[in-house]
Amino acid sequence: MIETVISSENKKPIDVNHLAEARQKAVSQGVSVIQILQDTGGYSPDELTQQLGELLHMPVVEMRTIHTLSPAFDLLPFAEAIMHECALFRREKTYLLAVSNPFSSKLRAWAEERFDMAVEWHLVHPADLTAFFAQQEKTMRAMDQVLPSAELDKIQSGIEDLSLKSINEGTSQVVRLVHSTLYDAHKSQASDIHLEMAIGALSIKYRIDGVLTSIGVIQGADLAEQVISRIKVMSELDIAERRVPQDGRFKISIQGREIDFRVSIMPSIFGEDAVLRILDRQALSDHIEGLTLNQLGFNAAAIASIRRLSSEPYGMLLVTGPTGSGKTTSLYAAISEVNKGSDKIITIEDPIEYQLPGVLQIPVNEKKGLTFARGLRSILRHDPDKIMVGEIRDSETAQIAIQAALTGHLVFTTVHANNVFDVIGRFSHMGVDPYSFVSALNGIAAQRLVRLLCPHCSVDERPDESIIADSGIAADEVQQFKFRSGKGCGQCRGSGYRGRNAIAEILILNDEIRELIVAQEPIRRIKEAARNNGTRFLREAALDMVRQGLTSLEEANRVTIVA
Repeated sequence: MIETVISSENKKPIDVNHLAEARQKAVSQGVSVIQILQDTGGYSPDELTQQLGELLHMPVVEMRTIHTLSPAFDLLPFAEAIMHECALFRREKTYLLAVSNPFSSKLRAWAEERFDMAVEWHLVHPADLTAFFAQQEKTMRAMDQVLPSAELDKIQSGIEDLSLKSINEGTSQVVRLVHSTLYDAHKSQASDIHLEMAIGALSIKYRIDGVLTSIGVIQGADLAEQVISRIKVMSELDIAERRVPQDGRFKISIQGREIDFRVSIMPSIFGEDAVLRILDRQALSDHIEGLTLNQLGFNAAAIASIRRLSSEPYGMLLVTGPTGSGKTTSLYAAISEVNKGSDKIITIEDPIEYQLPGVLQIPVNEKKGLTFARGLRSILRHDPDKIMVGEIRDSETAQIAIQAALTGHLVFTTVHANNVFDVIGRFSHMGVDPYSFVSALNGIAAQRLVRLLCPHCSVDERPDESIIADSGIAADEVQQFKFRSGKGCGQCRGSGYRGRNAIAEILILNDEIRELIVAQEPIRRIKEAARNNGTRFLREAALDMVRQGLTSLEEANRVTIVA
């Protein structure tokens, strides 16, 4: 007897004969039976699954129902579920197994051996199952499935396309652990990964929004050393050398995009530590496209000052701050705004973190002899109008940059210093002539990145009076502040903060300040002249954010010091 299922009007119903034909085509074409029926019958996903469910006497589970079920990843791990194209759910006192290919004999044999409890088989459309896996992958960490498991095998090298499936299909615990760490860090939008060796263990930390967050601890000295060695192999470093620092880099592919990792290996008393800087060039390029200073969070006065300095016909704009304070992003935002296509703009950087259209960008290559100083000399022969020097690290680069600014070029550059006034001392220690320095310099911008309170979990909360007093806030000013703090939630990964804004103090040089610098007057006098000229210090900018309820007093104290 042939069973027939009535389909929607004007569509051919599926019966066992059609099913047999579809199975033959599927075998010959190397695709699934579901795909053949979908392509030849013109059914919608719901129509197809409903008809097959009735024909096969199998209940159908739809996407809206899946959302209400609780996945049992403790019994059927995520990677194994993807591999076998099925998902296990808890439902009251029973288990529901959603399968997308009910015709697979291998799947049935595997399930009978895999589960020691009764499971109810349900049919799900392949697209719905894929969508479910994609949603789950956003909330899962690959490391959770790797930390406790498996045996050590051969370490593999090379650029790989990482996903939860590929990570968990690996047989080596070391490879899986390293790959899952890279995958999770990228998904968490971390800027750095810290692998810190301790006695018989390895601590893993991510730097997220400028703050280190502990992720987990790997027990076992042998395993810890294997992880560091794996990082060295990927970075093409000497795995036998453990007495001196080493620097390298490697690339991997995550979700179809190339991610660069800069690696620093440092010897310690317990072995070796590693720090990996994550550079997602595609994300940075997407972010930088159309980037303006307004998007960085500066206040209106700071934006106006930076735009004024970046629009000068010649001279030097210096941006200073610690590593990770957003100096390069600010310079690129300024360059993007002034890049109208009528000027030749050349940059020399180490490395090139952003890619700008219409700009000639030169990477430093010290192994081949291309240093900042040598590259800058060549740039000056390339008829530039505006130049960006990624960082001034030595006297030679400083001298050439100053000469470029004095000969009709607008120079954008960075230097590491704590504030705008410390920059003066940095250049003095490099042996730069003060008169040439102040003649070339238009202005200095010192900046920091301040974490913003999470809008989902922040509440009004007044700090202790002792903290307020130690923060330098006068008693008569307390009422002006909107003190808030973040309690932590899923939206902010429990930190209480989500996103960051830039704050800045900007010193625009006038004749009085130039004379004070050349005369080597005390910094106190230079600060007084700067304040009279409109400079607002970093501490004031941070407290302004506290006053507006954008960040906490604790965060302001973390980022800036009390004057």
